[in-house]
Amino acid sequence: MKYYLVAGEASGDLHGANLMKALKELDLAAEFRFFGGDLMKAEGGTLVKHYADMAFMGFVEVVVNLRAILKNMKACKDDIAAYQPDVLVLIDFPGFNLKIAEYAKSIGLRVNYYISPKVWAWNQKRVLKIKRIVDHLFCILPFEVDFYKSWGMDVDYVGNPLLDAITAFEPNPEFLKQNNVSGKKIIALLPGSRKQEINYLLPDMIAVARQFKDYQFVIAGAPSFKPGFYSQFVKDTNIPVIFNATYDLLTNAHAAIVASGTATLETALFNIPQVVVYKGNALTIAIARMLVKVKFISLVNLIVSRAIVKELIQEDCNELKIAAELGALINEGSYRETMLKDYDALDQRMGQPGASAKTARLIVKYATKK
Repeated sequence: MKYYLVAGEASGDLHGANLMKALKELDLAAEFRFFGGDLMKAEGGTLVKHYADMAFMGFVEVVVNLRAILKNMKACKDDIAAYQPDVLVLIDFPGFNLKIAEYAKSIGLRVNYYISPKVWAWNQKRVLKIKRIVDHLFCILPFEVDFYKSWGMDVDYVGNPLLDAITAFEPNPEFLKQNNVSGKKIIALLPGSRKQEINYLLPDMIAVARQFKDYQFVIAGAPSFKPGFYSQFVKDTNIPVIFNATYDLLTNAHAAIVASGTATLETALFNIPQVVVYKGNALTIAIARMLVKVKFISLVNLIVSRAIVKELIQEDCNELKIAAELGALINEGSYRETMLKDYDALDQRMGQPGASAKTARLIVKYATKK
């Protein structure tokens, strides 16, 4: 069959690539066309648009970049109409993909949506629209099934695809030597994959690094940026930026400072103590605080419904508070041990790997029932 996938950020590229791999095992003649990234491109098919040109996050940022967003949306709609896929799979990225879903439904395509929009966080009435325009919704967080059921919508819970990625990961035994980072304990810096996130968060992360001379700080570089982009932040600190090796970095890390997002869950699954940080446009954050109805921003805390990791948001996301939290994490004391023990509760909630394969089976099953 002909498959069209739409992913608009780094995490979507990862999950999209794993899904494509699973689909190819079920459909040996599968053809792919997609909006995505380098990982999806490596699985074959045609990359139409890279997510690096699409990842705008926040109310203000969306308004400022509205012309580019609308242009990308039109290009996606036109390309889907021209390709006429047998299967359309929209991956997360709800601000964009729900519009694409609505259009696809209008031209008679069935809509598969992988990784539920976080409608449980704010404006829950959006579920009514999802019921109307999405044929099959594949959820990766356990509490989402009951949430959608309360709105009269049946969804498929497939488990979390991060477990697939981590299970399939094979550590590079030469990672430390190849990157010349052996000798000191490593603190991983994960400032996000979007330019605006990095601009807001990396300066504070580097300021904190200057205070811990006995540790080696390492930045996980986003694959959509070149080394030169990070030079403006790193300057004279001698902090290396390592690309396409985040899991190797986490494997070898003693602790981490992590931008809120998928990376917080990845860090926890690698059993690395962390402090979660987030900062953005002041107006965007103010609007979000009025609208968002959840107690936490990190997936780690959301999944277990309690504060396992510290979240430092906006005015609390500063050099002083980040340094204090990191200092507590790196000491081999009760605070660090409690976080590591609490990760066990997260592991139990997450379940077993196999999300990509299960989703692929359901997608093929539903497609062949047409």
